[in-house]
Amino acid sequence: MVSFLIPFTIIKINVTDSIQAQTPQQRRANEKFAKSEAAKRGRGPTVAKPKQSKSPVSTGWLVVLAFVVCGGLILELFRIVPQIWDTLASMLTRITG
Repeated sequence: MVSFLIPFTIIKINVTDSIQAQTPQQRRANEKFAKSEAAKRGRGPTVAKPKQSKSPVSTGWLVVLAFVVCGGLILELFRIVPQIWDTLASMLTRITG
């Protein structure tokens, strides 16, 4: 019990009468709220992660494309190189012979 002295009157307030016990549901809600507020205090401002730029073509398709292009180039060189050697050999025989 708490007493206050105001001139010419005495007011008595029973503190325990105004406080009610928490229900289990209220207690759980208060604990949940306190936990979320504590978690917020520990965090800094939310920063968006930068997105990694992706290639519009997958790696597998790049390998297939490189195989087709380079494979065709190599086959063309196999076809052309003997012709070049024949041309060089004929030029050499004309010069020396």
